Amino acid sequence: MHQKILILDFGSQVTQLIARRVREAHVYCEVHPCDVTDDWVREFAKDGQLKGVILSGSHASLWEDETLRAPQAVFELGVPVLGICFGMYAIAAALGGKVEGGHKREFGHAEVRARGHTKLLEGIQDYTTPEGHGMLHVWMSHGDNVTEMPPGFKLMASTDSCPIAGMADEQRHFYAVQFHPEVTHTVRGRAILERFVLEICGTRADWIMHDHVNEAVERIRAQVGDDEVILGLSGGVDSSVAAALIHRAIGDQLTCVFVDHGLLRLNEGDMVMDMFVGKLHAKVIRVQASDLFLGRLAGVSDPEQKRKIIGGLFVDVFKAEAAKLKRDGAKGGSGSRAVKGATWLAQGTIYPDVIESGGAKSKKAVTIKSHHNVGGLPEQLGLKLLEPLRDLFKDEVRELGVALGLPHDMVYRHPFPGPGLGVRILGEVKKDYADLLRRADAIFIEELRSTIEPNSGKTWYDLTSQAFAVFLPVKSVGVMGDGRTYDYVVALRAVQTSDFMTADWAELPYALLKKVSSRIINEVRGINRVTYDVSSKPPATIEWE
Repeated sequence: MHQKILILDFGSQVTQLIARRVREAHVYCEVHPCDVTDDWVREFAKDGQLKGVILSGSHASLWEDETLRAPQAVFELGVPVLGICFGMYAIAAALGGKVEGGHKREFGHAEVRARGHTKLLEGIQDYTTPEGHGMLHVWMSHGDNVTEMPPGFKLMASTDSCPIAGMADEQRHFYAVQFHPEVTHTVRGRAILERFVLEICGTRADWIMHDHVNEAVERIRAQVGDDEVILGLSGGVDSSVAAALIHRAIGDQLTCVFVDHGLLRLNEGDMVMDMFVGKLHAKVIRVQASDLFLGRLAGVSDPEQKRKIIGGLFVDVFKAEAAKLKRDGAKGGSGSRAVKGATWLAQGTIYPDVIESGGAKSKKAVTIKSHHNVGGLPEQLGLKLLEPLRDLFKDEVRELGVALGLPHDMVYRHPFPGPGLGVRILGEVKKDYADLLRRADAIFIEELRSTIEPNSGKTWYDLTSQAFAVFLPVKSVGVMGDGRTYDYVVALRAVQTSDFMTADWAELPYALLKKVSSRIINEVRGINRVTYDVSSKPPATIEWE
C-alpha cells in the first residue's frame, strides 16, 4: 500500500500541476474537490497512509464565496499541511488569521525574499542579495492577501507588494505560500514541493511505473475475474497502453476493437495492427468504417458537432461489436476458450488531465483544467466500465507503456486527437480533403523526425510536444510551370510545452520549413500553399478548431 498526499482542489486551473510535481517525486497523491466533509477526510486518513495535505489555489476570492473553506478535519489529523495561494487564505481563515481583498491584483513574475529560515524554504533560493537575503523567482496570481497571520505562525516570505507572501507554523508543520510553486515559472517550485512531501511529510518515494505494472495487473484480475472485456483501440498512446496492460492481465479475455474511420494518419491503421496483433498477439477486430464516418460528416462544418458525430459513431460501433461478442458467447463460441460475451468496456481515459473539481457536490469549482475530452460510460451500452489508467498523468502513462514493453517511439509520439483528421480539417470533412491532409501531415512529421537540432543533438520531432498539419478549405493561386493553379492551403502547427496548459510555437529553422513546404507543394497535387502558425497558448489553443 502506497503512502499518499491528499490535494484538495479549490478550483484553480493549475491544480493538476501540483499533482504532477508530487508524482514526479515518485509520491502517490490524489486530487479531490475542496467541499468534501470532515467525515470524508477522516475516512480518507483512516488507513494510516495519509502523510500530508496540500490546499490548492482558486479562481475565486475568499470574499466572493464565504462557504469556500477547507474542511476543519484537515488541521486535526496531525499531518503537515501546505496551502498554495487560495490555500493560504483557507489556512488563515480556519486558524484565526485575517484575509483582506487586495488594493492591487498581482499576476506574473515576482521576486520573493525568504525569511525565518523555515524547514520548507531553508537553503532553497535563486540568488542572494548583497545584504545576504535569499531570493526566489516566483509566479504570482492573486487579488486577496493575508494581512494577519494566525496565532503560532511566523513570517516565511515577503515582497514589497505582499508583506505576508509565506507563513509557517513549524510546531504543527503548517506552511502556506502566496506564490505558485507548481508552475514552471516558479524556478525552484519543484524543489519546494519535493521538500514538503519527501522531507517534511516523510513520504516514501515508491510511486514507480515499473513497479506499478504488477499492482495494476492484480487489480484488473480482481476486478474482471473471468469476464470478457472489449476495448476501443484508437491507436493513440492512452488506448494502446491500456490495451497492453489489460492484455498482460487477462490475455485473450480481451478483445480490442480498432475503428478505421478514414481520419487516421498515413498508414496508422496498419501500424496499429502490426503492433497489437503481430507483436503482442492480442485479439483485434479491425472495423473498416471510413464510409460510415465520412457519410455522417457530410455537410457538417461546426467543430463541436463534428466531434459529437465522431464520438457517437464510436459508441455505435462498440455497441455493435459488443453485441456480436455476446451472441458468440450465447452460441458457445469457438477456439481455445469458451467465450462468455463482453461484460466490460475498457477505456484508456486519464482523468487527472481533465476536470478535478467537476465532481464537487456544490458545483462551485468548475474551472476547465485542460481541453481533453472527458471519458465515461455510455449508458446504452449496458457494460461495466474498466479504466485502468484513470488515476495517471500522460507522462506516467508513457512510463507505464515502456515498462510494458511497447516501443519507445510509439509511446512517446505526439498526442493525436480521437477525432483525428476530422478536427484538423476546417469546415466540412471530405474524403479528398482527408487524403490531401494525410499526405501533407506525413511529410511534415517525416522531416521533423529526420532533422537534427545541432545544439541538443535531438530531432525536431523530439523537441516539439505536438506537430501536425491543418487543412484550410480555401483555394490559393499558384504557378506550376507555365500555368496557374488554384489549389488548397495547409497550415503547419508545432508547439513546445511542458504541461499543455501553456504552449509556445516552436521556432523551427527556416530551412526546415522551406524544405517541408517545397515537398508538400511538389508531392501533394492539390496543395499549392503552406503557412506556419505562430500563435501561442494562451490566448490561442493548440488545436485549431
